[in-house]
Amino acid sequence: MRTVQRTLVCAGWDDYELLDTGGGAKLERFGDYVLARPDTQAIWQPRLVPDFWRAAHATFRRDAGEGGAWQCMPDMPRSWPMRWNGLSFRSELTSFRHTGVFPEQAEHWTWIDDTIRRAGRPVRMLDLFGYTGLASLVAARAGATVTYVDASRPAMAWARRNQELSGLTDRPIRWLLDDAGKFVAREKRRASEYDALVMDPPVFGRGPKGEIWRFGEHFPRLFAGAADLLSADPVLVLVNAYATEISPISLANVVADSLERRGGTLEFGELVLAPRRPGRHLPTGIYARWSPEPRQ
Repeated sequence: MRTVQRTLVCAGWDDYELLDTGGGAKLERFGDYVLARPDTQAIWQPRLVPDFWRAAHATFRRDAGEGGAWQCMPDMPRSWPMRWNGLSFRSELTSFRHTGVFPEQAEHWTWIDDTIRRAGRPVRMLDLFGYTGLASLVAARAGATVTYVDASRPAMAWARRNQELSGLTDRPIRWLLDDAGKFVAREKRRASEYDALVMDPPVFGRGPKGEIWRFGEHFPRLFAGAADLLSADPVLVLVNAYATEISPISLANVVADSLERRGGTLEFGELVLAPRRPGRHLPTGIYARWSPEPRQ
């Protein structure tokens, strides 16, 4: 197996732009609205003047109530539409400061789309911890048959709404509210196979019946089980990790444990957002993604 360490830099897209970072926060444009949110990585000083930050349509303040809260301008909606490369989806001010969109993932969406289209054959994809479903929609639009799994009922409802907004209700997506580990175990007993695997596990979480998930404790075993579901001729594997203290090298080593015998290329590193104007790059998470050797 060939390994390549690479930083994936997303410089934004039509409906997303990183405007400034610093002082423990980031200033971003999501569609027509500018948001200011905390970010522990941004320990440097911001470049834009404070008045620019204060003009944000919505600001998430950690000191506003238990766990923090949004402070909004009068014209700021709680939910609004966004688009990426022909897909339509909903962004929202959630109570935990996220918006349902991780914009740096656009680098992976393009890769997933290109890989599935180039495969030139039917592709079955498993999307574990599918959240608002954007990776699933990208894959389904490209021609894959997708199994989406998430333990959160609101997240799955949001994902299905995104499917409707994108006009993809006719595409083959199986929506499952389930604990990822239990689902993988059942699929192994059934001898199920997938040609593509996407995983976006949280650092901590709970299953639909209160199951506890801790990334460092549970991810290696879960990934090994999920990798066992790969077919004899898989086309891609992608793992994202956020808010975890492990290195991209550690993540790559776990992935390599299960995929090394397959050869191919394992790419890993940091996911980074870059402002369109001159400014500082913002690290957002880590990733590892695998692809097979090109066919001769």
